[in-house]
Amino acid sequence: MSKFVFLYGGQSEPTDDVMAAWHEWFDSIGSNIVDSGNPFGAGREVAHGEGTDLTEAMGPATGYSIVNADSLDAAVKLLDGCPSSVTRVYEAMPM
Repeated sequence: MSKFVFLYGGQSEPTDDVMAAWHEWFDSIGSNIVDSGNPFGAGREVAHGEGTDLTEAMGPATGYSIVNADSLDAAVKLLDGCPSSVTRVYEAMPM
């Protein structure tokens, strides 16, 4: 079993319906969740010491979760029903 990080993107207003969809999806993947994560606030991209505030036009990550899955394909399958409009999936490599 490996850990995978879901980085969510896209924007949606946190209405009651949207929050209910997130709770329903988290319930559906239940025991795979290591850390359900949090939404992100303002961010900055830093390269070579220079920082640029992230804007919506730059497509920043809007939140994260960490899950357990047997493979990258299995992690992607966990996204069925996820309310995020865009999700990037990364395997967290052991060190």
